[in-house]
Amino acid sequence: MFNPSQEDVRRYFCDAYSKSQAGEPLEPLQALAAQWIAEHPEYHADLANADAAVAAVYATEPTPLQAGNPFLHLSMHLSISEQCSIDQPRGIRQAVELLAHKRSSVHAAHHAAMDCLGTMLWESQRAGRPPDGQAYIDCVQRQATKD
Repeated sequence: MFNPSQEDVRRYFCDAYSKSQAGEPLEPLQALAAQWIAEHPEYHADLANADAAVAAVYATEPTPLQAGNPFLHLSMHLSISEQCSIDQPRGIRQAVELLAHKRSSVHAAHHAAMDCLGTMLWESQRAGRPPDGQAYIDCVQRQATKD
């Protein structure tokens, strides 16, 4: 199982940003990361220097959409994209598509789904049990159907 370190993750996003800025070829997952990076110009300065990114310390307190940590935020975008591409947990693709339709934006749908994903992971860790994929999907569906 792939288990990257914090440094690996930060360097990965910095490399994707650097390559995309230089017009260099990207691997498929890097291309997806670069698309999400492009959606977040507020993170470009954090991504411009890999050594500074590795050394940076971000607040450990939960923030709205994990906005305080660009690497966590971008990782969640990638996670949700990958979940949707393989529909795991089963039903997440449809739930995010419904949410994207409701919000008129895949990006906005991801941000709402991030809250659900973060809650599911926090509850799983707090209770010492596996993540509850159905609770996650139910949360995303509630976001898609509320007024």
